[in-house]
Amino acid sequence: IWMSLKEHGIEKFGRLIDQNIAQAGYLTELIRVEAALELTAPTTINIVCFRHRLDGASEEQLKSFNTEIMLRLQEEGIAAVSDTTVHGQHCLRVAITNHRTRRDDLDLLLRETLRIGAEIKTAALPD
Repeated sequence: IWMSLKEHGIEKFGRLIDQNIAQAGYLTELIRVEAALELTAPTTINIVCFRHRLDGASEEQLKSFNTEIMLRLQEEGIAAVSDTTVHGQHCLRVAITNHRTRRDDLDLLLRETLRIGAEIKTAALPD
């Protein structure tokens, strides 16, 4: 952190943090309007916790489903999403900390989360 502060100064560093918090708000709004997704915690800083819904699934099935989405996002080089548990609910955790993050990156994350979720559901359906 010291080198970043020295290089950019406190004001610019603060603007970059504000930018990441605003981007988390943008991602939160994208999730809110998508019926297949749900927020699992309020977004108050640069961290967004959400999960892909799976109708009729148990909490354990939701955990497996969302863990698979997370792994595929990582393996396909789309995003470095992690996971956590909030109020007993497993969820995906997006911590926006890179000053190079753009809205397009967040749009891509949501699009690919939905695509991968749909692929997993389709593969799980019996013939």
